[in-house]
Amino acid sequence: MTMKLLSLLCFAVLSITLTLGLWPFHAPENEVNWLKGRNGVAFGKHGTVLSRGPLRTSGSTGSVEILVQPNRWTYAALLTFYRPDKRSTLGLLQSIDSFELTSKAQAAESHFLIEDAFGPSLRQGKPVLVTVTCGNRGVAVYRDGALAEAVPGFAVPDGIFAGWLVIGDSVGGSNSFRGDVLGLAIYDRELSTAEASSHYQSWKARGATDNSANALYLFDEKTGDVIRDHAAGGGDLYIPRKYKVVDEFFLRPVWEEFDFSGAYWRGNLKNIVGFIPTGFCFYAFLIAARPAKKALMPTLAVGFLVSLTIEVLQAFLPTRDSGMTDLITNTLGTYIGVLCYKRFSPLIHRSWGG
Repeated sequence: MTMKLLSLLCFAVLSITLTLGLWPFHAPENEVNWLKGRNGVAFGKHGTVLSRGPLRTSGSTGSVEILVQPNRWTYAALLTFYRPDKRSTLGLLQSIDSFELTSKAQAAESHFLIEDAFGPSLRQGKPVLVTVTCGNRGVAVYRDGALAEAVPGFAVPDGIFAGWLVIGDSVGGSNSFRGDVLGLAIYDRELSTAEASSHYQSWKARGATDNSANALYLFDEKTGDVIRDHAAGGGDLYIPRKYKVVDEFFLRPVWEEFDFSGAYWRGNLKNIVGFIPTGFCFYAFLIAARPAKKALMPTLAVGFLVSLTIEVLQAFLPTRDSGMTDLITNTLGTYIGVLCYKRFSPLIHRSWGG
């Protein structure tokens, strides 16, 4: 195999790897569109709605009602409260057919799951009202006005209901919801069980709740990029023209990225497999170019540096996630590519005549 051919192979592998790691090279259009025939907005592959500033509510005690209709069995963020000054979040998420509530403040992180909370909605194609109340006794979650689970002692970040609002996505990385958001109400107090049930009947009958909400979004504009707050206590929302992530991760630590979801492990497997050609081709090139010197460590260095370049640049691309786990898996893939070359090099030499 000639040095010229090896050089071309290395260049081709490097070009393909960078393209796959950085595509689409820019922020795509924000896929949020008004529904036709009813109030609400539809979220596509990459979509988000943002508040123009912090909510004008009291703080840690509060409640939120969100009327949604998911159309994918996936893991996605429905709604995120965010305090940039304290780096704290409260997230309402869809986890396949389940509802997940997450809370993060400094080093402390809490979450719990309610199984099959979205299952009926996904199977029947009907909207579901999720109500979350946070008070001194903990957190309670209601589904269509009925108590689904109460979690005493669940830690809610201080002042989180006076934070910024992200609808249809998370804060640090792309995690877009796929489906429709039909209504949203935020209160600066803990709703009772009777109120949660009564409000559900109001949403079901009128597409709105009562007038006690501090912030109320009915998504009834049907055009434009502004979603008006009917209660004037939260401030208007807006739909960005380009998709954006509020606080993009930069080389997110391994322990923060780790989870047991299938998507996490499938992503790691893709990273490993994707860098096998890098290890294979660059090791072959370095062996041919420097036959008297060892080529393993230089090859691993190439894989690591290519991966580092991708992760640094991904921090500026809202559809990609910059994390340190990828540095490990990509370098591991490079090493497996070296092992593959060592295993199959006799066959390659016989086929190519040396």
